[in-house]
Amino acid sequence: MNLFEQSMEKNLSKTAPLAMRMRPRTLDEFEEQSGIMGKGTLLRRSIEADKIMSAIFFGPPGTGKTTLATIIARVTRSKFETINAVMAGVGDIRRVVAEAKERLSLYNEKTILYIDEIHRFNKAQQDALLPYVENGIVTMIGSTTENPMFAVNRPLLSRSQLYRFDPLSKEAIRRLLQKALKDSDRGLGEYSTEISPEALDHLAEVANGDARTGLNALELAVLTTLPDDGGIRRISLSAAEDAIQKRVLKYNREDEHYDVISAFIKSMRGSDPHATLYWLARMLYAGEDPEFICRRIMIHAAEDVGLSDPQALVIAVAAAQAVERVGMPEARIILAEAALYIATAPKSNTVIEGIEAALSAVEKERTEPVPAHLRGTGYKGALDLGHGKGYKYPHNYPGNYVSQEYLPANMKAKEFYKPSLNGWEAEISKRMGKLGS
Repeated sequence: MNLFEQSMEKNLSKTAPLAMRMRPRTLDEFEEQSGIMGKGTLLRRSIEADKIMSAIFFGPPGTGKTTLATIIARVTRSKFETINAVMAGVGDIRRVVAEAKERLSLYNEKTILYIDEIHRFNKAQQDALLPYVENGIVTMIGSTTENPMFAVNRPLLSRSQLYRFDPLSKEAIRRLLQKALKDSDRGLGEYSTEISPEALDHLAEVANGDARTGLNALELAVLTTLPDDGGIRRISLSAAEDAIQKRVLKYNREDEHYDVISAFIKSMRGSDPHATLYWLARMLYAGEDPEFICRRIMIHAAEDVGLSDPQALVIAVAAAQAVERVGMPEARIILAEAALYIATAPKSNTVIEGIEAALSAVEKERTEPVPAHLRGTGYKGALDLGHGKGYKYPHNYPGNYVSQEYLPANMKAKEFYKPSLNGWEAEISKRMGKLGS
């Protein structure tokens, strides 16, 4: 048994948390993550054949990344080394590599290096590891709760298989909890316990796909509930609620940050007020910066509502100012009002289409001089140059409008802004039609 396995065995003692003691010990016990570990999958076949390639396990906490690494440590014929990126440095990498070279040279024994929390390695540390992964001196398995596309260097990514670990289903969490209650060896079977269906459902639901959270809450509920006269610990819904309390959302500042704000914007664009409030609540619950949310609301008001309801941008800007002055938690009401206004407003993207079309014309078309009648006349000698000659001042004409050309010669007849028939833009369209625009 290597040091990694000895460490795991020690942690499985009765003093370790329930989640640690109940970790699956074999591939057959590892029931979840069927997408990557089901019968016949690439990862499972490579583990069973002891031919695992360098890999990165990524996904939320409590989904089995470290557990699967411990199983690999048990079944592999390679030397299994482990380091934690929080505490390790380049020196630790060099030590492991030196020992791996020696084992390979003297005994033809391969080395698997498991790096927990690999996202904690900086670029220099990851670069130090790269050559030895590339030439096969070590086979690396890294685990991370972050998106590896952001947290791991591209060269290291390109030499690794990526395996996503999904949050466990509510049903899977429930099965794990029931198993822990019955297991007298590693679980809570030594206690006579009865848990109400409502309490079990609550623990499985609020665990939010994290087996560790659910198991540790169950242990707390059992150990803090006194047995009744019959010696039975009865876990009620109230006891379960006390044990697990408020769930902690996984919300890092890379992928979740962008994914949730994307869902929020798309819900507003799609005119779904219910989804809009849900994604807003997800961000607020996770502690997202209200100023960032305000910026996205203002952008969305101009981009996806635009002139179909000009009031949307006014409300978005007012909300941003109000949030700054009021602060949380009351600012949540202001954010909700602005988001709901935009979600329920008529939609039009003609503003952004118009400015993008104009920018494209500027970039791709020949740049001609400003027509003489539109040139500035506010400086000495401008009139002598013919600037402003022929310009018609609209306020001198009926209805404060007169037809004249405002575009350069090569841009005549170009139409950059084409109002929709939604909301206020229907009125704009009528007015432009009357003016011949």
